Amino acid sequence: MRLAPPSSSRRPAGSAAGRGAPGALAVLAAALLAAGCTSAAPATTPSAPADAAADVAVPDAFTAVVVRPLGAPTFPFLGSDGKYHIVYDLELTNAAAIPATIDKIDVVDATRPDTAIASYAGTTLVAPGCPAGDCNRLRRVPSSIAADNVIPAQESRAMLVDFMLDSAEQAPETVLHHLYAHAAVNPGSKEPAATDYLAAPFAVSAGAPRVIGPPVKGDRWIAANGCCLPGFPHRTSLATFNGMLVNGQRFAIDWKQTDESGAFYQGDRTKNESYVDYGSPIYAVADGTITSTVDKLDANAPGVLPAADPVLGPQITVETVDGNHVVQDIGGGLYAFYAHLQKGSLLVKPGDAVKKGQVIAKLGNTGNANASHMHFHLMNGPSVLGSDGVPYVVDGFTYEGQVPAQAFLDADDYLSGNFLQGRLPTPQPRTNELPLFGAIVDFPG
Repeated sequence: MRLAPPSSSRRPAGSAAGRGAPGALAVLAAALLAAGCTSAAPATTPSAPADAAADVAVPDAFTAVVVRPLGAPTFPFLGSDGKYHIVYDLELTNAAAIPATIDKIDVVDATRPDTAIASYAGTTLVAPGCPAGDCNRLRRVPSSIAADNVIPAQESRAMLVDFMLDSAEQAPETVLHHLYAHAAVNPGSKEPAATDYLAAPFAVSAGAPRVIGPPVKGDRWIAANGCCLPGFPHRTSLATFNGMLVNGQRFAIDWKQTDESGAFYQGDRTKNESYVDYGSPIYAVADGTITSTVDKLDANAPGVLPAADPVLGPQITVETVDGNHVVQDIGGGLYAFYAHLQKGSLLVKPGDAVKKGQVIAKLGNTGNANASHMHFHLMNGPSVLGSDGVPYVVDGFTYEGQVPAQAFLDADDYLSGNFLQGRLPTPQPRTNELPLFGAIVDFPG
C-alpha cells in the first residue's frame, strides 16, 4: 500500500491491490483486493432497519444523472478528532445524450430535505491542483482525479461523501441527495439547462461500529492512509471487482511505527530490517476463526512500489497484490483483514480458532508495498475483493498527536523524515474511537 496521494509524483508504500496514491508512504497495496461488495449484508446488527431507505418517497422527476449509493448501509463512528463521521460513496451516471455539469450536491435529512447536512461544490468537487484534502470528491471511475465537473453523455463518475457530526444522535436515519446540475431536463433535450432534484435515499444509521482490539502493540504507531481525506489511499480506492464498483478500504489503516526521533528507519534504508516496525507481532483484533491465508511471497526491496515498476507491475495478481495475508471471521457478518505480512511468519491456517490478542503473524513488506507496514481493515464478507469496507473503533489507545498530511506528501519512497513533529505535550487516553489519518498512537502492551 502507499502512503502518499495519487496526485503525487511518487508512489508511497502501498498496501492493497496497487491502488495507493503515488507518493511517500505507498504502504497500501491491499486496497485493490479489499474493495467492497455492494450487495453484502450490513456489518453489524442494525439499530435501524437496513432497508430504511426503501420507505423514503422520492418526488417524481426526470433525472438525467442517475445517482446510486455504493456499498451497504452505514452508520456514524467516533473518530480521534472527537467528531462522529459518516462515510460512503455514490455513483453518478449521465444517462442522457448530452453532457451534464454537476454544480452542487447536498446531503439532506430525508425527513427534512430543505436543510443540508453537508454540501459539496467548487473545489470540494473538482480541484486538479489539490493533492489531498477536502477536494476532488468527484472522480473518474473507478478512481482518479477528474479534469472538471462535466460528466459526458453516457459516462459515470464516483462521488466520495463524508461528513462530521457532534454526536451520533444527530445522524438521521436516512439521507437523500439534492443534485444541482446543468443537464438534460427531458428525454428530448438538445442543450443542458439548470435542473435540481432529490435522489438516492441511503440509510446512515443502520447499526453501530464494532469495537475491536488493535492489530499492533507498542508506542509511536502512525495511522497512515487512514480515514477520511480524499487524495490518499485508502479513501480513494474504489475499484472494479466481481462485476461491481467497490471500496473495501474506506476505513483501512496502514500502521507504521517510528523510533523515538520520529524516523521510520535507522541505518541502511534499502534493507527491510532497518525499519522500526519490520517483524513486529501482529495480533488478532477479536475472537474468531481464520477463513483464508496466503504465506508464500518474498519480501520487497524498500523504496520500490511493485505496481510502479515496469518489471514487477505486470506480475501482480489479485492473489498477490496484498502480499501474505490473513482473513478472519470475527462474527456478526464481519471479517478482519491483515495484509503485507512476512513470509513464513503466519502462525494460523484456515479453520483455526483464535482469541483476541493472540499473535497470528509478523509485520512485513510483501505484495504491492514500498515499505513495511501493517494494512488492516474490517469488511462485511470473506472475499478480499468483493466485500464492502465497514467502520470500526479501537477499544483503547493513547492519542499522541497528529502528523500533518504534508509530511507524507513531502516524503520520499523510503519514507524519510521526522513524523513526530505534531506530537502533543500531554498524551490523551482514548476509548472506542477510530484513529484517523495521521494520528500518532500508543497501544497498550
